[in-house]
Amino acid sequence: MDIFLLAIVFIIGFAIALAATIVVFRLNKNSEAHGLSERLIQLTESHAISQTQITQQLQTQERALAKFLEEKLVMTAARVNETLEKNTNSQKSSLEELKERLIRIDAAQKNITDLSSQMIGLQDILSNKQARGAFGEVQLENLVTSVLPPGNYKFQTTLSNGKRADCLLDLPQPPGPIIIDAKFPLESYRSLRSAASDEGKKTAGRSFASDIMKHVNDISEKYILPGETADAALMFLPSEAVYAELHANFPEIVDKTYLAKVFVVSPTTLWATLNTVRAVLKDVNMKESAGIIQKEILTMMTDVQRLDKRVANLQRHFDQAGEDMREVRTSTEKITKRGDRIQDLEIGNTLKNDPSLMGAFPIQKPE
Repeated sequence: MDIFLLAIVFIIGFAIALAATIVVFRLNKNSEAHGLSERLIQLTESHAISQTQITQQLQTQERALAKFLEEKLVMTAARVNETLEKNTNSQKSSLEELKERLIRIDAAQKNITDLSSQMIGLQDILSNKQARGAFGEVQLENLVTSVLPPGNYKFQTTLSNGKRADCLLDLPQPPGPIIIDAKFPLESYRSLRSAASDEGKKTAGRSFASDIMKHVNDISEKYILPGETADAALMFLPSEAVYAELHANFPEIVDKTYLAKVFVVSPTTLWATLNTVRAVLKDVNMKESAGIIQKEILTMMTDVQRLDKRVANLQRHFDQAGEDMREVRTSTEKITKRGDRIQDLEIGNTLKNDPSLMGAFPIQKPE
């Protein structure tokens, strides 16, 4: 804006100067216009001075405006840079968070894929009776080995009747060894859960109850042997859902299992049962240890009595030895005194026969 005004003033001044020059040129022809020419010259000079001042003022304002604009530009650039840096950092942080979330999503998706594969594998296992039986046996073995100390259980042991039990808990009498057999009536349970009509549920329920009782009767006949095992056995169901279904909707079957002395357990109830067995084993071991300690104490007391008797005999020997030493000392003193008297007698007889030897044998006075 100031540059535009400066240009206008410059043009106006140039026009005035040009006009003044023309007027002066014309007035020079007439002597009467001499005074006017001088006036115009003064006016031109005054205008030039004013123009110079205006130019300087405009230049000063222009420099101030340029400095102000430069400072504003620097401040604006700094703010823009700061804003861009903040936005860049924010976008970088957002991208990093997004990257981490994508990584977690990928990991979760991989876990879901692995879990799906495992579920498919588990479904394949449960669809095969033999594999399902092995699954129950493995779960049973893991529970037993995690609770009981080694030496108190056996797996796949053969009884006297030739039957092989999944697990035998070696307990002392009573109650004696307890058999645990794993069973998994999955087909009838699935049929019961998937039945849509009431009639279908009744049919599936009868099939489920029949399977349970068949397993119970087999265990009772095979693994309850008088004189060899306890008078009761455990049937292990490796599924809490099957166990809950049995106890919630088939109480009459549960009563029949009690009468057959076959107690149905799930992973949770078996764990509690095994902890009770461990406490019983600990109590038995403590009683056995107490009996051993008591026996050892009695043996030690006999040894102490024998030692006391021998110490008394040794004391008597020491007392007798002391008495003998005193008697030996007395005899020694008597012998010494008699020897002294004999020596005195011999010296006295010699001195009587030869008085010149008086100084060679000093006569000792008896003590």
